Amino acid sequence: MAKAQDMNTILKDMMGAFPVDTSALEDAFKSTASLNEKLSGVALEAAEKSSEISSKWTKDTLAKLAEMSKAKAEPADYAKAMTDFASAQAEVAAENMAAFAEVAKKVQTETVELLMAAGKDATEEATAAVKKATDDVTAAAKKATAVK
Repeated sequence: MAKAQDMNTILKDMMGAFPVDTSALEDAFKSTASLNEKLSGVALEAAEKSSEISSKWTKDTLAKLAEMSKAKAEPADYAKAMTDFASAQAEVAAENMAAFAEVAKKVQTETVELLMAAGKDATEEATAAVKKATDDVTAAAKKATAVK
């Protein structure tokens, strides 16, 4: 009668013949963490600049509202003050929207540059990992066939 083989021993031998290298996963984690740090920096810088633009815009608007709300001698002066305020606000709005657009443009440019660099790095890392894995599997296969 044939003797049953111990499956634990077979699986242990098989797993030992194909070792797992976790350094590729560790490198991928480090690369991802680094990319996230850079992307967060871009986002935080943009948020800071946007906040500065909004704050300045609010201060300018409040200053112009204070000027507009002062008591006037003639009723026509109120209409002129309102017209001046409205035209000044339209001009300031255009300037501030252009400033916001510049912030968005910078964020877009920096993000694309970071992602392109990360893609290049990931491709190089993947190529190196596949080559190493192929070499390891080839060596293990040669070792396994030589043992028989």
